[in-house]
Amino acid sequence: MNNFNRFLESTLLKPTMKLEEVAILIKEAIEFQFVGVCVPPFWVKKVSRDLEQEDIQTVTVIGFPFGFEDTASKVAQTQEAIKNGADELDLVWSQTAYHSGMNWPKIEIAQIAKLCHDEGRILKVIIETAYLDQAQIKEACLICQDAGADFVKTSTGYAPTGAKVEDIQLMRETLSSNTGIKASGGIKTLDFALELIQAGADRIGTSSAKALFEAWKASQT
Repeated sequence: MNNFNRFLESTLLKPTMKLEEVAILIKEAIEFQFVGVCVPPFWVKKVSRDLEQEDIQTVTVIGFPFGFEDTASKVAQTQEAIKNGADELDLVWSQTAYHSGMNWPKIEIAQIAKLCHDEGRILKVIIETAYLDQAQIKEACLICQDAGADFVKTSTGYAPTGAKVEDIQLMRETLSSNTGIKASGGIKTLDFALELIQAGADRIGTSSAKALFEAWKASQT
């Protein structure tokens, strides 16, 4: 693997994050040419501006971290994020609607997917695998795919568990090759990241991107 850095989305989504931490995130992403930088909507304008000349995606979250907002609120968040320069939107689907047996998650994802695609943006949908059994993971993947999501993402990092190799394998078996998978949540070691990629992950969302990349570089010598 010659492009491990291009699997990595350097992520910072903690409540107490500071400007200097965002600046470091941007600096490291440019230095190591990560595929993206994922930040809260508040920081999208700065990150987009600072990455304007780089082949690095500005990524943000919608409905984070629980997906509780109604669709109109998520649409408004999406529109604002796009206006501020977001290239990719990571949407927390309506967990409460899904677990209530409603069809609403598919309707909501379809609306936001159309909005993103009309603006040339990428939509990833976070299904929070920690709260789903295997049958539900398969169902959730197909809902997202049928509604037009470009990627299905495992986790927000706020659930009891994050990415798991067996979940990524199941997602890859379920989804078509046209739909990507973003593994996120608790990815702290190179071995784990490589296992997830081997299982089928196209992206690795992690707050440890620099450490993972440096470990990968060391392993190549």
